[in-house]
Amino acid sequence: MAPRVLISDNLSPAAVDIFKQRGIEVDVKTGLDKDQLAEIIGEYDGLAVRSATKVTPKIIQRADRLRVIGRAGIGVDNIDIAAATAKGIIVMNTPFGNSITTAEHAITLMLALARQIPAADASTQAGKWEKNRFMGVEITGKTLGIIGCGNIGSIVADRARGLRMKVIAYDPYLSVERARDLGVEKVDLAELFRRSDFITLHTPLTEKTRNIIDANAIAAMKKGVRIINCARGGLVDEVALRRALDAGHVAGAAFDVFSVEPARENPLFGHPNVVCTPHLGAATMEAQENVALQIAEQMSDYLLNGAISNAVNFPSISAEEAPKLKPFITLAEKLGSFAGQLTETGISKVQISYEGLVAQMNTKALTSAALAGLLRPMLQDVNVVSAPVVAKERGMVVEETVREGHCDYESLITVTVVTERQTRWVSGTVFADGRPRIVNIKGIRMDAEFGPSMIYITNLDKPGFIGRFSSTLGEAGINIATFHVGREAPGGNAIALIEVDGEVPPDVLAKVQALPQVQSAKPLKF
Repeated sequence: MAPRVLISDNLSPAAVDIFKQRGIEVDVKTGLDKDQLAEIIGEYDGLAVRSATKVTPKIIQRADRLRVIGRAGIGVDNIDIAAATAKGIIVMNTPFGNSITTAEHAITLMLALARQIPAADASTQAGKWEKNRFMGVEITGKTLGIIGCGNIGSIVADRARGLRMKVIAYDPYLSVERARDLGVEKVDLAELFRRSDFITLHTPLTEKTRNIIDANAIAAMKKGVRIINCARGGLVDEVALRRALDAGHVAGAAFDVFSVEPARENPLFGHPNVVCTPHLGAATMEAQENVALQIAEQMSDYLLNGAISNAVNFPSISAEEAPKLKPFITLAEKLGSFAGQLTETGISKVQISYEGLVAQMNTKALTSAALAGLLRPMLQDVNVVSAPVVAKERGMVVEETVREGHCDYESLITVTVVTERQTRWVSGTVFADGRPRIVNIKGIRMDAEFGPSMIYITNLDKPGFIGRFSSTLGEAGINIATFHVGREAPGGNAIALIEVDGEVPPDVLAKVQALPQVQSAKPLKF
């Protein structure tokens, strides 16, 4: 059955064409209220939105088939990421589709603010000729402070340098080398406030960046500073900014985004030195077309091939690596499940090592799969997307080790689980047939495929065990599909991994546990 996608906001018709060309059924239903969306969302594998649709926990709870939410644009404020992650839904955005457009809008607002263009236009068209009223400032030679020098901020920096401005930037993630390549000076926030003639924001809204420009920050700025915000409402304390504008400490402000949108009223409205636009940063024909086409391609790639790009809650997986990665994701999840089903006490640490060719693959995705397998026996609702978050919430330390050099197998994944009582580890590989196998359990070699129903036994390597075990299952009418054994040394500790047809009843398992050489026996499901 072909995947189905719902487009609930206005997207370019070209996006609909892309879905159809890729063999995906698509419905366009815009203007739905939350109840109407909740009523039909269970019929779809994908949901494509812009900013109008609010994807709430209630919507996600009803989305039984939903595998991906695609946001045509960069901001995902309208999507409950935590709820989607818990449900195993990938959330994608298009962080680069409107970068140039937003950067250009910031530069446009800066120039309009410097020369009071909107007020001068309104005055002139009203029949006034107030040439002496609108005294502007040049931007040549002025210092532009950029808060957030990522994709959009770096484009703003490039354009500002072309306008012969001096550019300084605050961004904790900006390396000295990258700053040098951009031709900007990296500074701390206090220095940026102190030196800038213009300040423009290009950072996401987080708890750390909320009100990054507040009353104290404004007081630290030079008199006559002008502030531009085309990033996110809430980055600036608008009430404090209005007071600074009224006092003349801030010469002007230009805002495209507001703390509450749609902004029917705002503390900044009505001030003569404020320029406002209604969230137009991405509002160009090119940007709207780009993000619509991009999100359609991304969602199609995921629904059809398992490729993940620009996801905000899962590592990216390219279309080229997805087929190669798939059997190793299965292996990692089953190895985690093996360890999780045998673990009865709290987990303090999980160590996952990748050796050989698999070490060159996308290990972040593999680790997520291993954690999902590990946690699922204890927490039924955990999934590949939510597992890393759940592990962190439970205080588990997760460590990855990558060794690309030679090992006994072409590729080898080892999952080690450390609890308060013991350390348990299991290794596996994928052979040419594409099927995952267990090849080592706690240092004991074996070669066993995963079956739907299995029994894991630790025992002493003494004669008679296999015969007694087989008789016990035979008397209970349970058929043995495969039987794999391994041992440390003759007469020492041994293990057996047996695949059986159907489940093993508790009374039969008790009889197995009572056999003379058996130390433990546990049922496993994969």
